[in-house]
Amino acid sequence: MTKMWVSLIGIGLMALAAVLITWARYKFKGIIRFIMSLVAFVFLVVGGILGFISIL
Repeated sequence: MTKMWVSLIGIGLMALAAVLITWARYKFKGIIRFIMSLVAFVFLVVGGILGFISIL
């Protein structure tokens, strides 16, 4: 049961990263775009790690 929640959180973070990076590229410029892209990258990495943990 716990692995299910870990995997769902990982999937949610990856989806949120995709939406965030798309939104950042179309709406913002400059340093705000960089910060939002960095946050999206962190979400993607954490989501990938959680997905890997749920496999183990």
